[in-house]
Amino acid sequence: MFDHIGLRVADLAAVRRFYTHALAPLGFVPGPAGDDYAGFGPPDAPALWLHQAATPGAAHVALRAASRDAVARFHAAALAAGGRNNGAPGPRPDYGATYYAAFVIDPEGNNLEAVCMTAA
Repeated sequence: MFDHIGLRVADLAAVRRFYTHALAPLGFVPGPAGDDYAGFGPPDAPALWLHQAATPGAAHVALRAASRDAVARFHAAALAAGGRNNGAPGPRPDYGATYYAAFVIDPEGNNLEAVCMTAA
């Protein structure tokens, strides 16, 4: 769980489009936005913030998914939106007995993960 995470990005418009599509299967939606920032999260509770920056930096962000199907839909949506595969949906027994996740690299090089901790 996290309260919020901020990612510094070089191309806010492109990354905002990517996250709009990639996060929809997880139930996260665009929130407040301005010329140099954009928020995403559950409705009325943004927790992922994108900030326009001259010097972006890569990060790892893991987001909870309600089901294994949501993990798979996230992965497909993120790839369709321009992300790069960094780990197909599947169990990760070395992380935990019920750990099921998928990983993508966003347009700025950040590693984005969707994870479901419930048994199949």
